Amino acid sequence: MIYKKIDLKKTYPVKGGVLEAICADNPWDYGHEEWRRPAVIVVPGGGYWFVSKREGEMVANEFLARGYQVFILHYLCRPQGAFYPEQLIELSCSIDHIRKNSKEYNVNEKEVFALGFSAGGHLVADLSNEYSAVPDIAGIMLDCRPTAVGLSYPVIDRHDESFDNLLFGYEKDVAERLKNELELTKRVTENTSPTFIWATSDDNYVSVGNSLRYALALADKSIPFELHVYKKGVHGLSTGSLEINEQSDGLRPLSDWISDCARFFRSYCVEKY
Repeated sequence: MIYKKIDLKKTYPVKGGVLEAICADNPWDYGHEEWRRPAVIVVPGGGYWFVSKREGEMVANEFLARGYQVFILHYLCRPQGAFYPEQLIELSCSIDHIRKNSKEYNVNEKEVFALGFSAGGHLVADLSNEYSAVPDIAGIMLDCRPTAVGLSYPVIDRHDESFDNLLFGYEKDVAERLKNELELTKRVTENTSPTFIWATSDDNYVSVGNSLRYALALADKSIPFELHVYKKGVHGLSTGSLEINEQSDGLRPLSDWISDCARFFRSYCVEKY
């Protein structure tokens, strides 16, 4: 296995952020020197206040088992004095780092996907729309367009707690302007990355309307997408398995989304596996 933690600020103009790599070594005893796999960056949620552990390693392990090289982005949040666009730049630098070091990680540099949860879904969706502007924002050239993205019960439009944390360091009038700009149903263009979305119809924290409106915005611009809405499930289900969720009345395993998302990503891969 290749296990490594990359301190992004050592190479990029960011305040911090750590990219954790969990990748398979070339399994062949000889030959196959050009063995490559697609990469998935897992971006946990936490309302831009913290980075959820439940939405990190457990998710990464599922995609590793399905043939992806996996990475987890531990990005800075409000308690560390980090506000927009710090998180966006950290994610952009992560994609750029993987592409620039693709041989080390046995990754096909054309197949780098991002998978976000809740506020992490907002971050991933923002990058899928804003990637072309990031080099100007960051002041450095970055190859940061995700091949496709996955959004798990994502924040898409204005969510008071998440947006207040993301924009805490701004004056009131500037924060209000940015809140409008960061309502992502307004940001979809013909160049937005293909998108997989899943949510639950009775999410108690981030309304399923976020996912429905975003899917309609994608459809309006003819962006390839896939949307799965499950009947029942509280917010923050992560893998959706009972092993890491309270076995409350009525909760059924929702882990089907993992195979569906892996299949969606694989439709943009050349590897046969």
